[in-house]
Amino acid sequence: MSVILKAENISKQYRLGTVGTGSLQHDINRWWHQIRGKEDPYLKVGGVNDRSAKATEDYVWALRDINFEVKRGEVLGIIGKNGAGKSTLLKILSRVTAPTTGSIKTKGRIASLLEVGTGFHGELTGRENIFMNGAVLGMNKVEIKSKLDEIIAFSGCEKYIDTPVKRYSSGMTVRLGFAVAAHLEPEILVVDEVLAVGDAEFQKKAIGKMQDLSTGEGRTVLFVSHNMASVRNLCDRGIVLENGMINYYGDISDSIEYYLKPKETIESSLKTRTDRLGSGKIKVVEVELYNKDNNNISEIISGDELLVKIHIERNREIDFSKLKVGINFVDRNDNFIVSYINDEMGVDFAMLAEQDYFFLRVPNLLLRADKYNIRVFLSEIDTRKENFLDVVENVYSLRILPGDIWKTGKINRAGNSAIIPGKFYF
Repeated sequence: MSVILKAENISKQYRLGTVGTGSLQHDINRWWHQIRGKEDPYLKVGGVNDRSAKATEDYVWALRDINFEVKRGEVLGIIGKNGAGKSTLLKILSRVTAPTTGSIKTKGRIASLLEVGTGFHGELTGRENIFMNGAVLGMNKVEIKSKLDEIIAFSGCEKYIDTPVKRYSSGMTVRLGFAVAAHLEPEILVVDEVLAVGDAEFQKKAIGKMQDLSTGEGRTVLFVSHNMASVRNLCDRGIVLENGMINYYGDISDSIEYYLKPKETIESSLKTRTDRLGSGKIKVVEVELYNKDNNNISEIISGDELLVKIHIERNREIDFSKLKVGINFVDRNDNFIVSYINDEMGVDFAMLAEQDYFFLRVPNLLLRADKYNIRVFLSEIDTRKENFLDVVENVYSLRILPGDIWKTGKINRAGNSAIIPGKFYF
């Protein structure tokens, strides 16, 4: 397959702090107030004009030295935490903003869906916006008319298509925007997290349409999402962004595994790990897993008994009768599958004032065969709010092996949230 998009040494720099007002008259007015020692007339509401220190202008690199290429018909997933640079990269690829350095080389038309309502005029009807968006994408009126009925039907907005889009909900706006972008035959379709606004049925339909575009029509899709299940099902390859740089580029399964892998591995000492949240008044310092024969394990057959032992480092000033404890089993797509929380079970943890460990017993862990990570959180409840004491991801990795229980059909095969009985004790 030929290369349809190539990014070479892409970097984007933004200036922090005060920037221009947008007009020369206002800039001069601001300068005149400044030299007279008066307040900035264009200061944001709630802002403070601090003259005690010399004003400085700092710069931040939203992207640094981004290099990759995408082949025709490929679906590329772009994943990373909030602030990693994903949306900035898509805006550069879509020509919404220009890179500070580097260049983008593409073959064919790019259609983008970056934010709710992007490219729509609120005063125009849905039908009029379809024609306007099509014209922006380089389509003539005849081409747009030939796809009009298909676009309207796919969006599900038939009843409101002649209503101004300013009266649309955010979900309706996204549906119409995606329908336009996907049906006007772009060679490259760029989709940001906006699909999360739509309902489950539309998300499923949208992902199916993107799969049809790539496999059936040989078109290229760039897809950004925090839903790892959707990324895994749709994409062929993936890019993991962190702090504006590409940390991993390869097969989508390997990319997701790299992204979800904790920076400090689960094999490292829990006591010394720093990738945790909370006040630290209580800390989880060790986790042990045992089977029904009291053997320490890292894998178990589905349906067998599991015993989890949690060791803590405690501060005696805590009121342990108000302690909330949660143990979550999380799958490879970062979804919570099973959760055990003591206040939902009516269990009091006052005993922890005398000892530094407790147990969770699960008589039958009926989960599909896969690898799961265990997350633990400790918090203190009062009448006003919940104060987190310690929240640690990936404290232990447990592999579930298939067993005879699979033949009964009682297993949680779908991987969705399950209700599996368990009990805390001391």
